[in-house]
Amino acid sequence: MLAPGLRVVFCGINPGRVSAAARAHFANPRNDFWRLLHAARFTSRLYEPAEQFELLKEGVGVTNAAYRTTPGSGDLRRGDFVGAAKRLEGIARELRPGWIGFVGKEAYRGAFGERPELGVQERTLGETRLFVLPSTSPANAAVPWWERLRWFLELAARAYGLPPRQGVRALVLDSRDNVLLVRFEDELGSWWSTPGGGVDAGESDADALARELAEEVGLRGFELGPLLWTREHWLVNPKRWGGQRERHYLVRTEPFEPAPAFSDAQLAAEGVTGARWFAVDELASVTTGPRQLAGLVRELLQNGPPPVPVDAGV
Repeated sequence: MLAPGLRVVFCGINPGRVSAAARAHFANPRNDFWRLLHAARFTSRLYEPAEQFELLKEGVGVTNAAYRTTPGSGDLRRGDFVGAAKRLEGIARELRPGWIGFVGKEAYRGAFGERPELGVQERTLGETRLFVLPSTSPANAAVPWWERLRWFLELAARAYGLPPRQGVRALVLDSRDNVLLVRFEDELGSWWSTPGGGVDAGESDADALARELAEEVGLRGFELGPLLWTREHWLVNPKRWGGQRERHYLVRTEPFEPAPAFSDAQLAAEGVTGARWFAVDELASVTTGPRQLAGLVRELLQNGPPPVPVDAGV
């Protein structure tokens, strides 16, 4: 399922029995491959395995490192991968995809005989870059959805050639140690985040936060506190920008009712659908950015601002 000039060719390890019977890649309904493709915006809609050839219109192809059908990847032998590296080199040379994304470390190791880390690889095949993703198999279900999605998002952003933007956010705490969060929503779901956004060219972090806090929650005239955390992540919409490098500052305030300066239409255009205060104990029960927000806030309240900014993760 290949064509010249594709944005990404995804390389699975080998067909399982369900895929072989369906004559379609990643056909096990418990496999998250097709859902992750759509969530990372590789595809304009959610495809079914039987529609796999439609992926070519989206600039995406699929192949396997090994061809023999097995009950599981653990049943493969070294001989099943003979010629895999040479075949992938031929794909890169003749069809020139921008990227080959290996769906699981074992697909890469089977082809090249070395154990990779997730993400961009130093090895290239001509001008084709290589990227290793987590396995989407149900056997890898212990790895959370958001952890797998973040790697698909990074590959999508890199494949679209979009650089990350600079961003700032504020941990807004009131006098009762409640946290003010903004709710974002798109067609794939919703999540809560500390308020903030992108830094315009020539704009300081303080000016950017003053603008964003007024627009999103109506907070003005605050005193900007210390830099607490940094965070680099790949966003849910890599067609707009590739990712965001954020700096999170502390802002202390008295309780207030959020009253955004933005109109409802402007907020909707930004994907903002609401804002409210959360007690720290509530944070673990909602999807937030950063994912470890509850623990980060508890650490701050217990020990105060860190002497140097902490990497907040994704």
